[in-house]
Amino acid sequence: MISEPAERRSRPRTRGLDEMAPREIVAQLDKYVVGQSAAKRAVAIALRNRIRRQKIEPEMAEEIAPKNILMIGPTGVGKTEIARRLARLANSPFLKVEATRFTEVGYVGRDVESMVRDLIDISVDMVRMEKITEIEEKAEQNAEERLLDLLLPVLQVVSGDKPADDGGRALERLDELREKARKQLREGKLDDRMVEIEIRDHGTPFSFQVFEGSSLEEIQFNMRDLLSGMLEGKVKKRRIRIDEAAEYITQEEEQKLIDMDQVTRVALERAEQSGIIFLDEIDKIAGRESGHGPDVSREGVQRDILPIIEGTTVSTRYGMVRTDHILFIAAGAFHITKPSDLIPELQGRFPIRVEMSALTEDDFVRILKEPKNALIKQYTALMKTEGVHLRFTDDAMREISKYAALVNDSSENIGARRLHTMMEALLEEISFGGTELKNKNVVIDAPYVRKKLGDLVRDKDLSRYIL
Repeated sequence: MISEPAERRSRPRTRGLDEMAPREIVAQLDKYVVGQSAAKRAVAIALRNRIRRQKIEPEMAEEIAPKNILMIGPTGVGKTEIARRLARLANSPFLKVEATRFTEVGYVGRDVESMVRDLIDISVDMVRMEKITEIEEKAEQNAEERLLDLLLPVLQVVSGDKPADDGGRALERLDELREKARKQLREGKLDDRMVEIEIRDHGTPFSFQVFEGSSLEEIQFNMRDLLSGMLEGKVKKRRIRIDEAAEYITQEEEQKLIDMDQVTRVALERAEQSGIIFLDEIDKIAGRESGHGPDVSREGVQRDILPIIEGTTVSTRYGMVRTDHILFIAAGAFHITKPSDLIPELQGRFPIRVEMSALTEDDFVRILKEPKNALIKQYTALMKTEGVHLRFTDDAMREISKYAALVNDSSENIGARRLHTMMEALLEEISFGGTELKNKNVVIDAPYVRKKLGDLVRDKDLSRYIL
């Protein structure tokens, strides 16, 4: 169904990123991440420095490199979430990638340049979606006109009216008929009507695959582009419902209105100037060579990552991309290794080091109720869809947090992720019952938490597998 174009609503002016001080950026991050003020300050300064760099002379701006950040801390304390929220705040292309997925050149696996190619793909998709939002209304109007062109012959036959002898009167009647059809189309009264449209048949999918790694990866995307035109299927006519045709034709109109050359140019510049790559598990590739065994390529991966971080040019399907001003945020627990185990050249490329603190019981209480996407709010919203109203008391949240901290201390410390397992075990019976529950107003208090979780937490063998 083609909906009637909505009028643009007046929205309150939001404070732009270039007007936000580092303190305000931290305040935005506080809405989603509890604690870790040092890490928030570091990323806020890094983001603000990007804004400052855009306001100085191009010659000097070219010389200013981003201050990459190394976050050190256990799992589940907010390292990834801080970087992800920062990227959304800055409207920047963001890629999270594990350092362990890469191998040294000459080994089977992905080469490090693939992270830049993935970032460019994300940037192109981001800019393309922005352009679609801009031309969405125009595309829907065009699609509506095309659908009316398809419907009018059908409606004329259905009406059984013969065209008038007077040409002017016939045109007026055609306009009236068209407007009547437009109204019915927008109201969804014609959704069940069948129309015949031309659809491109993609035929049998053809898979061209080579082993990824080094220059072979370049061959892979070059061959995909080369074969894309050859593999397009023939156009054939099909009879489909109006609502399905509307969606298909709207997508066609969007593709016609989007200038992909402009999208590519904007996406490349955005990735180069404001892209963020979050390099997780970097501690897993730390350590010096032993000369044999599974760790033989650790230092090699570090040396391959080094030129990407310090600035190089990478070939992508959309063109050459410079990595000089991409911000890299690396993170690792460093339980077994330490940052000094990285090669000196790589250590020097992460001038800002932030140590993340482990989460306490008080932090867990805040995580449960303070963030905009707090777990309590998520589960309450989920159950509300089935008419079940959950209410958590303060002592229940304190009890859940106490058990989470206790299990983290007695077994592996997985940080805030422990709360997810706690909440699932706590609400299993309620989630299973759902709409079948007789009592739709459920209060979760401390005795209920102790009843559901107490035995699991006390039985260490059981909690090791369930919690």
